[in-house]
Amino acid sequence: MPFHTTDALILRTYKLGESDRLVVFLTRDRGKKRGVAKNARQSRRRFGGALEPLTHGRVGYMERERRDLVRLDYVEPVRSPLSAVDGEALGYVGYFAELIDEWAQEADPNETLFRLGASMVDAIAMGVPIQPLARYFEYWLLRLQGVYAADPHLSDEARAFLGEARGLSPFGLGDVTVSDGALRELEASHRALMAMHLEKDLKSVRVLREMSGGGHRGR
Repeated sequence: MPFHTTDALILRTYKLGESDRLVVFLTRDRGKKRGVAKNARQSRRRFGGALEPLTHGRVGYMERERRDLVRLDYVEPVRSPLSAVDGEALGYVGYFAELIDEWAQEADPNETLFRLGASMVDAIAMGVPIQPLARYFEYWLLRLQGVYAADPHLSDEARAFLGEARGLSPFGLGDVTVSDGALRELEASHRALMAMHLEKDLKSVRVLREMSGGGHRGR
């Protein structure tokens, strides 16, 4: 039974039995994994807050032959999105994690997707404005999956934002001037593409709509 240590992003957790949790996580070098965190529901000393969605940490897990589930032994947090001071940004944590989970493949290494997710954690923690950051994340996720299609109805301003996004790290978004209207255009375009390719609506999108009431804060 090989034991692995690697960087990973926590994506989701589910209750398992009376005391355990099933944890879905994306590793840097071995793709998406599902593992059992023993006693994670009964004792917080072992995992603490390390199982929160989009936590970036160093994980140790045991793979067992002919079993889909690994045994998750520990998670040592490196960066948590919960360190964000912007409450609106915290609302997007589940959205980013759900999107990564939907597109990441089981046991199929995708370091580029991992790095995109990890950069989102860092950007949230550093206070990068969440609306431009969310549109940046959607754009690059769709491009990485090879399903991005330019919307011919986008305004010049929305196109200009995408042009800048192609050459920027997420940490440079705070210096980009873009209106609420252009961000809403991109939001609608990106989510239509995602719904078409995933063939469903995301639970986290409904949550975001309820939280925001349809309103955005922009620059």
